[in-house]
Amino acid sequence: MNLWLFLPEFLVAGLAFLILGTDLVLPPARKSLLAYGGALGLGGIMAATLTLQGEEARLYGGLFLVDGYALFFKEFFLLLGILILLASVEFVEKNLSHAGEYYGLILFSVLAMMLMTASGELLTAYISLELLSFCLYILASYGLHDPRSNEAGVKFILLGAFSSAILLYGLSLVYGLAGTTEFVAIAGVLGSGEDLGPGLLVGLVLVIAGFGFKVAAVPFHMWAPDVYEGAPLPITAYLSVASKAAAFALLLRLFAVAFMPAMDEWRGIMAGLAAVTMTVGNLVAIPQRNIKRLLAYSSIGQAGYLLVGLAALSPMASSGMVFHLAGFAVTNLAAFVAIIAYYNLSGKEDIPDYAGLAERSPLLATTLAVAFFSLAGLPFFAGFTTKFYLFAAAAREGLLWLVALAMVNSLISLYYYLLVIKQMYMVPPSEPGRLRVPGLLKGILVLLLFGIVIIGIYPAPLLEAIDGATRFLFP
Repeated sequence: MNLWLFLPEFLVAGLAFLILGTDLVLPPARKSLLAYGGALGLGGIMAATLTLQGEEARLYGGLFLVDGYALFFKEFFLLLGILILLASVEFVEKNLSHAGEYYGLILFSVLAMMLMTASGELLTAYISLELLSFCLYILASYGLHDPRSNEAGVKFILLGAFSSAILLYGLSLVYGLAGTTEFVAIAGVLGSGEDLGPGLLVGLVLVIAGFGFKVAAVPFHMWAPDVYEGAPLPITAYLSVASKAAAFALLLRLFAVAFMPAMDEWRGIMAGLAAVTMTVGNLVAIPQRNIKRLLAYSSIGQAGYLLVGLAALSPMASSGMVFHLAGFAVTNLAAFVAIIAYYNLSGKEDIPDYAGLAERSPLLATTLAVAFFSLAGLPFFAGFTTKFYLFAAAAREGLLWLVALAMVNSLISLYYYLLVIKQMYMVPPSEPGRLRVPGLLKGILVLLLFGIVIIGIYPAPLLEAIDGATRFLFP
């Protein structure tokens, strides 16, 4: 077996241990070097991962897959890891202790997400998902002196353990009926025409429920607002973008490869889950006063849009899901980096505290406004293009009612985004003086703004890469 195919995973694991070891000898005043070193290391790993371009293999009998789909998401998660590490530097210096463990856990979570997208078998996928979950449980409660962070960690781990048990039970039912844990072999059993009885439906429902918690789908979403509000801000950003993307990447491979022959059994469930998730998420976001809670419910609504793609599962819909994930990641990360920068300068995170931000920091206000317009799906921004492609794919599969509901929900979301924009541009500031955003965060904000606009007006290169990745799901 060629161990070269495991190069990205070996390098990320080695980098995580290197960061933890270096932390033992660095003086407290120089802990920020760990973040820069981690980001630089991930950049090098991104370049090394490109050497696997064109490789395709099924290792250990299908437990670990090397293909274009896994490679695309590995690059995606490595890039997100770089951005989160750099966005965390000032926040960690001001608000958190034990920086080495913090950065090391982020790197281990990146490793877990890479393994999830390369999994071709149920237990490998489950173990990778649990590695990610354990890292996130700790990171969510990393603000040791903040009661909200402690509360977030307790709620997250208790509900996370419960959902993991449900998921594992569902996977065990699927294994018991199919006699195998490998995705391709499961598809062969389901497509054989053999009557597997009601046990298959029960297993599928439990699997959907378990993953529903991971992606914060209604009614499994109740942990999200409290955890998003209590977790350290960079970890809230990480939860809303990276962990959601990893869960959907695994879901897409699992349902496209393993459960596709049983699509008639689960399509209605997935469509109903999408409808309820997007509607509840957007409606409950309206009365929120804390911007982290508002974005938590906004992310729940976005999960509903992504479930539309899963309900309409097809080659075009799968590309639409990944395309919307990419656009959502860039957009939501832009919003959160702006919120992190403002919190570092003011220590405030309630929506009324953003009054007059356009006067105090035009860059932060512009970033938030553009990100919110993109999340709402307005033209010329990433959100419009990605939603258009995703909804067009769902319409082609006959889910017109679901597309219509998604469009109505996009209009609802525009209302609560405009409430924040009104505070920034139409309400005078409560405190005088300009806010000076550090150069590092300025650079990240400009880069993300550029990404939002480019994806919105010229998505062809990204779509081409995504189509090349998702074709491995439909051989």
